[in-house]
This record gives sequence, C-alpha cells and structure tokens, in this order.
Amino acid sequence: MNIPLPQTPIGVDARFESAASLATNAVPLAYPDETVAELKSRLGLKRYQCVSDIPVVSRDRHRLVGLLQIEEVVSVPNHTAISAIMDADPPCVAHAIDREQATWKAVQHGESALVVVDDDGRYLGLIPPQRLLQALLAEHDEDLSRLGGFNKSAEQARHATVEALPQRLWHRLPWLFIGLLGALLAAGIVGRYEHTLASMVLLAAFVPGIVYFADAVGTQTETVVVRGLSLGIPVRQMLAREAVTGVAIGLATAVVAYLLVRIIWQEADLAAIVALSLFAACSVATLVALALPVALHRLHVDPAFAAGPLATVIQDLLSLLIYFAIATAMLAPG
Repeated sequence: MNIPLPQTPIGVDARFESAASLATNAVPLAYPDETVAELKSRLGLKRYQCVSDIPVVSRDRHRLVGLLQIEEVVSVPNHTAISAIMDADPPCVAHAIDREQATWKAVQHGESALVVVDDDGRYLGLIPPQRLLQALLAEHDEDLSRLGGFNKSAEQARHATVEALPQRLWHRLPWLFIGLLGALLAAGIVGRYEHTLASMVLLAAFVPGIVYFADAVGTQTETVVVRGLSLGIPVRQMLAREAVTGVAIGLATAVVAYLLVRIIWQEADLAAIVALSLFAACSVATLVALALPVALHRLHVDPAFAAGPLATVIQDLLSLLIYFAIATAMLAPG
C-alpha cells in the first residue's frame, strides 16, 4: 500500500537558506519490501517533479532506508526486490543545514540528488538535480557578490544587475550629482589659491598627480574594507592594519616623489611640497576610505553605489586643500 506524504514537510524550518527550502515531495517513493514491478505500476499514476532519484522509506514511520537510481529500476527484471538494488547508505542531509553546505556535500560525494531528513531520520523530501544546480549557481553568485563588495545579500545584488533603467538611474544619479557638486567645489578651491599658483606655476602641473595618488590609495583601502564588511570581518580587525598601510604607502610615495621632482625640475621647495602633500593626502585618503564604507554600512546604504562617488569627492577636495595649504605655507615670504 502507498502511504500518502504531505507536499509540504511538517515541522520543518523552510527558510530560504536551509536545505529544507530546496526539497520537494513531488517525487515517487519506494519501499524495501516491494518489487520493481510494483514500483513501476505506481510511476505512471501521477506526474512527478523528479523521477531520476527515488527515496526508499520504511512503511511504518517513513524512515529513510535507501535511494534508487531510475537506471537501476529500468535495467533489472520486474521481480527484483527494491532492497536488492537500492543504495543502503543514501546521501542525506538534515533539514536545517545551510543550503551551501548541502550542495557542497553533493558535489564532494558525486551525488546528483540529496534526501532531506528530520532529526529522527524520517524522510522529508528530496533535493532534485535541477534544484541542486540552481542552489550552486545562487551560492556562486552570492560569493562573487560578497567578494566584490556589492551586497551582503545576493538577492539584492542580482536585483541591482537586472533592474529597469529608472531604478538604475535612481540608485546612481544622486551620488554622481554629489560628484558634480564636488567638482565645482574643487574649482573654487583652485581659484582661491590663485596667488599661490602665480608664485610657482609648476604647482599646477602636479595637481592631477596628487589627486590621482590619493584616489588610488583610497580606492584600494575602500575595496578591502567593503569586501571585509561583506564577509563579516570586524571593523576593528581591519582598522589598524589599513591605517598603518596607508601611512606606509604615503611615506614611500613621498620619498620617491621628492627624489624624482628634485632631480628633474631642480626645485627643492617644489619637491618638498609635492612630497609632503603626497604623504598627507595618501594618509588622509586611507582614513576616509576606512570610515566611509563603515558609515554607509551602518546606515544600510549599499557601498557599491555610494562609497565610490562619495569617497572620490571627499578625497579630491581634501587632497587639494592639503596641497595648496602646504604650498602656501612653504612659499610664504619670510
């Protein structure tokens, strides 16, 4: 006799991230004491979601006792007992296990499907091959999203890549308009130090370099921090190392810049201004890149859209202020 099984597992946590959320009951069941002929007679009675893998359960309490491959069913005589051809040690996972662990278990053991059981070993459902593939793809996308620092949630990250044009513009344009405002402020800063530029015209030639290096250092730090936040690494664990790294990079860049500028342009004051500006700008850019993603993360704003434009604006303005402040102080008469 065929014991009916409810389509939705009872008393199971069917969260999206659990193995139970991937399982289905729309599969045929076999019993160890029946024959292949009896199983075949039931296969044509209804439409199943998957027949490639057939769980074998006990008749009394639906305990999982084995797993059948459809190839075995169709390749043996009809009088063969199910117990003789089933895999008596079937691949199974607990219902509450994370889906990523479940899919990796299937991959590592070379299985095409997994059976989900409760804490007492009773059958709850089967994760068919197509759902395993979907779960593997979802986990792959999520890992890439986290490493790329887009979103901790892969669903949000995937939505951001397929959303319609109006949503794309809404998510991106405001931050870019902030960048446009920053560009106008930068022009104002340069105009404010017109007299400093007039006293040494060569200063203008190094503005792009100072801004670029500060942005480059900040971008590297920002990428590391955003990835760390996405992977759940504590901020304190990253803070000291990245801060020291930024200062070290600024110092190394300053030394090299001083030597090159002094040799090529033969200007000691110019070399000192460029070197000090690079050291200060790179160090400050590191602090901005550390603080901004953390602040956005706590405000529940996706750093992928906001951190880049905001960090660029802030770092550029600070770099210009630092450069012209140092130049004004060093070129002041007396």
